[in-house]
Amino acid sequence: MSNPTPAPAPSQGLPKGIDALTELAMDLRWTWCHFSDELWRRLDPVLWAQTTHPSSVLQSVSRERLAAALKDPEFCALLEQLVRSKREAAAAPAWFQKTHPKPPLTCVAYFCMEFMLSEALPIYSGGLGNVAGDQLKAASDLGVPVVGVGLLYQHGYFRQAIDKNGYQEALYPANDPGQLPVTPVRSGNGELLRVSVDLPGGPVSLRAWHVQAGRRELYLLDSNDDANAPTRRGITSELYGGGPELRLQQEMVLGIGGWRLLAALGIRPEVCHLNEGHAAFALLERARSFMKETGLGFDAALLATRCGNLFTTHTAVAAGFDLFSPELIEQYLGRYAQDLGLSLPGLLALGRRDAHDPGEAFNMAYLAFRGSGAVNGVSELHGCVSRHIFSPLFPRWPESSVPVGHVTNGVHMPTWDSAESDALWTEACGKGRWLGMSPTLEADFRKVPDEKLWALRATSRRSLVECSLERLARSLAAAGVEASRIEKVRTRLRPEVLTLGFARRFAAYKRPNLLLHDPARLLRILTNPKRPAQLILAGKAHPADKEGQELIHEWIHFIRDCDTNPPVVFLSDYDMLLAERLVQGVDVWINNPRRPWEACGTSGMKVLVNGGINLSELDGWWSEAYMPQVGWALGDGEEHGNDKAWDAAEAEALYERLEQEVIPEFYARNDKGIPVAWVSRIRESMARLTPRFAADRAVTEYTEKHYLPAASAFALRSAEKGAGGQRLAGYQSELLRNWPSLRFGPSTEETDGANRVIRVDAFLGDFNPGSVRVELFANGRDGAEPVRLGMTQLGKAAGGPNGFVYSATVTSSRPASDFTPRMVPTFDGLAVPLEAQEILWQK
Repeated sequence: MSNPTPAPAPSQGLPKGIDALTELAMDLRWTWCHFSDELWRRLDPVLWAQTTHPSSVLQSVSRERLAAALKDPEFCALLEQLVRSKREAAAAPAWFQKTHPKPPLTCVAYFCMEFMLSEALPIYSGGLGNVAGDQLKAASDLGVPVVGVGLLYQHGYFRQAIDKNGYQEALYPANDPGQLPVTPVRSGNGELLRVSVDLPGGPVSLRAWHVQAGRRELYLLDSNDDANAPTRRGITSELYGGGPELRLQQEMVLGIGGWRLLAALGIRPEVCHLNEGHAAFALLERARSFMKETGLGFDAALLATRCGNLFTTHTAVAAGFDLFSPELIEQYLGRYAQDLGLSLPGLLALGRRDAHDPGEAFNMAYLAFRGSGAVNGVSELHGCVSRHIFSPLFPRWPESSVPVGHVTNGVHMPTWDSAESDALWTEACGKGRWLGMSPTLEADFRKVPDEKLWALRATSRRSLVECSLERLARSLAAAGVEASRIEKVRTRLRPEVLTLGFARRFAAYKRPNLLLHDPARLLRILTNPKRPAQLILAGKAHPADKEGQELIHEWIHFIRDCDTNPPVVFLSDYDMLLAERLVQGVDVWINNPRRPWEACGTSGMKVLVNGGINLSELDGWWSEAYMPQVGWALGDGEEHGNDKAWDAAEAEALYERLEQEVIPEFYARNDKGIPVAWVSRIRESMARLTPRFAADRAVTEYTEKHYLPAASAFALRSAEKGAGGQRLAGYQSELLRNWPSLRFGPSTEETDGANRVIRVDAFLGDFNPGSVRVELFANGRDGAEPVRLGMTQLGKAAGGPNGFVYSATVTSSRPASDFTPRMVPTFDGLAVPLEAQEILWQK
């Protein structure tokens, strides 16, 4: 993998002064490894307390203070030690190097529309960026060779304020690259590195930026270049802003421009990982580049490269995919189709369910699916949901056979744990506990005594209450609220009270106002004099989502219009820093989306490491994580759509769960003042779930389940200028020509004791028998996997040319009618049905 500026050896050429400070400040490893915090605190304690961003401190500190610090021998010795240890850590072999010393994998290109690495780099919105940022950090910890590719937005996602009437305001402060922890990428002669993408009216010039995140790198493209016309400069203006045309432009820049940037940097990934379908054009550009290298046609080039592509879908409803009109695709990609050797209908077919429907929109997820060698959802349940969503691409195949697996998301625990939590985990399990997942982690943590767990929660809750009240006071003062009212608000939260948290994007399917179903009852629950509770809320609604904005207004209205001073606060401008505070301090994290619309959900995973407990709908990750010992569940595990009656029933269940189980358990104390049952639940949640839902586990799983096999497959198919892809393309052409000639003859059965022998005549038309697999299929029972049993060829069949008798033996405990003969393609290295959807069932 190539660096824009290669780093010197760990113990040689240590920079002095400002260069050393810059090296530390511009490596976002400080977002999860706090080894340099004391250095920045010494440099400017006031500014550090305000920002906790080394890059901000370095850019803002006065020259006089900086000069004085660099003359201080103690400061300089600490600086040199930190740079040396940083380099030594980067050069040391990690899990990947130790476990896979001679891998076929040298680089994974990880494409995503957003990356949440730090609030100092505000190019994220929420869950998708959270996953991307946490996986990049985990790849750094584990030494997995991943390079990120994204966009640098002039404004990023919007910032939120609440106006005097309780409505959300969307603000768009500019992202000045000079104030961000990014550096421009330059070519060998010092010139800014630029790549271009052709758009109607001419090419757009794209600047490249580099972000260091420990061992890993992130490259960002932006169009805000003087070489571009004003309209072009705004392509990367906002994350998820504008209409379909701007979105298409952004996705062309990310996919096509991103792959071209890697080529310009000399980076040649074996694996391309799409985190959602926004960057699916990268798969076309990868095929186009391979065509230029080898002289292959598009079909063979795509087959040669697609086995090295992985598509992770996060969408739980088909309506969530990006769709573009055929006219827009023609306008923006008509010439590009010619470069691929495709007609416009041929290009459009890659993004359509029905290639022959001229009015069907172009679906980016379909393109990603058809260009990838593997597809996965982000939780076990979401894998099932995704198989249903993509089943139209596999007509006549059972839904269970739709080729979508799952890798459940995880969060980067070192990013989201508090200092106190980190100290407790280190004492119990060691400092390197997340670097390869120690097999004794669960057992080791179970030894932590009640007193230490309860002390952790008390400290964390107090810190959250203090931080929340201070943040709320600042936002109210900025909105012009009178000082007397602000002082009253400061008494809403208390550090000893059970603290509930609800923070996420405000969208209707997430049901953020389920707790408000009966406002009077909620207030009675929270203000019980013997067993009080308090609620902290945060979240944004997309500027175009009026319904979501109204949900926020309902909460503000409830809080402001209560006759009392309710123990409820809404904290505006939900960002990564606020998320850290919340997940570190809340006692109970509430999540109540409509199942199955939460593909995974990672916010609840973040409380695990800090001793918070989940009270959540049986959806996403909680559907596979929940057990009574670790938290509480909502729902019946079924789907109810937008049924208002079911919403009311779940609201009632949520109130009852709080009143009858959650709150009483928190206040049931022993003679030492410790809620023994509550602490036991904390211990089980931390010990059992934290390792399972850590990003390190997810990245390890991606590496061994997808990255390494994909790299090996790509090496085979791309060898000898893509000869493997060319052979597969030839077989696919044969399939299209000859599949209609296949047919089944009659079948017979006979029982032999406990077994049943089923025979069938199959006529293979112009196919070689080795190119077709004849098998028996039966649906699985009681949730088991379907039965796929290959049938043995016995000899020639009468009744037509190229006919054979096939036989298989099955248990007689199932009726013969359960089993259906079918024919499917088979070819060495071909992924069926992903790369060949043909199938013939006996009628």
